[in-house]
Amino acid sequence: MEQWPSGFDTPGAPRNPLAWLVSTARHKALDRLRRGRTFVAKAAEIAAIAPTSEPPAELDDDVFPDDLLRLVFTCCHPALALEAQVALTLKTLCGLGVEEIARAFLVSPPTMAQRLVRAKTKIRDAGIPYEVPGAAMLEERLDGVLRVVYLVFTEGYAATAGDAMVRRELCAEAIRLGRLLRTLLPRQPEVSGLLALMLLQDSRRVARLDAAGDLVTLEDQDRGLWDRGEIAEGVPLAESALRQGGAGFYAVQAAIAALHAQTARAADTDWPQIAVLYALLLQLHPTPVVALNRAVAVAMAAGAETGLRLLAEVEERGELAGYHLLPAAKADLLRRLGRAEEAAVAYRQALALATQGPERRYLERRLREVAPGAAAG
Repeated sequence: MEQWPSGFDTPGAPRNPLAWLVSTARHKALDRLRRGRTFVAKAAEIAAIAPTSEPPAELDDDVFPDDLLRLVFTCCHPALALEAQVALTLKTLCGLGVEEIARAFLVSPPTMAQRLVRAKTKIRDAGIPYEVPGAAMLEERLDGVLRVVYLVFTEGYAATAGDAMVRRELCAEAIRLGRLLRTLLPRQPEVSGLLALMLLQDSRRVARLDAAGDLVTLEDQDRGLWDRGEIAEGVPLAESALRQGGAGFYAVQAAIAALHAQTARAADTDWPQIAVLYALLLQLHPTPVVALNRAVAVAMAAGAETGLRLLAEVEERGELAGYHLLPAAKADLLRRLGRAEEAAVAYRQALALATQGPERRYLERRLREVAPGAAAG
């Protein structure tokens, strides 16, 4: 019902419906077996870190609809700092490496490795128990759980390194967990906001790369390739999140994604509204990455010069010194203004920091446009 209407060359059904059903059932069964094996292994790994405690007496076995979700809530213990909860869960349960987690937190891999060691040491020394939380304890752990799911999706949507821009299995798993979270906590607006955000971002997945596997930016994407089913599911969720709880971190991002998703042509994008939403997001979550995104939105709404001034403020703070998207954004605005030499310098800076194959090829292509014959160096 979900995939047949739009997921094939001929709308309505795959070429061989019976073979598709058998193959899909087999993959579902294998996924379930794999998750079962992973649950046993990861539960043992957590138990080795933390002392074991009996589950709370009020725990209903039906509280958690999924083993992995149960473990994520178990790992996100409020006795740990939020960053430690999230980093340890990503490492222990979600299979992300130290380098991937470090890039998510904009720190060096050695720094992240030290934080993980300190978190494990605190669990041991403070006697923080490995216990599955009861229903009454879920909300106090929700921030960490949402952050874990969000960062798993982010790593899948824009991998930090390698030749694969998108890791589809991570996106799919994050969306699966998001749906389960909404089943578990249907009245939490940020749960709806996160699920909406992931669906709306994932709806653009196919259009983000061309046939050669090269990056296609949002303004150049073929919007006919966007997944209308995910958009139809995500937009009402985004609206519901805003109605239920006002402006939350995930709800505001979902609102931004919904504005993009509902725009048929890039030229018609409501950049002034998006810039306002990013300003609100910056108040809620005053991080340098949000400030960078706001600067780009302002540039699209009010002109590249204005955006460059905001980018300069972000750059001066030095918090994104190793973040390739800062010089990449600067280079793009300089290119739009016709300042080719300055753009070439910024593109080279971005290339020196970028580790992802399709992104590097995109930056190299842009560098050749502003400086024909230039080498990436």
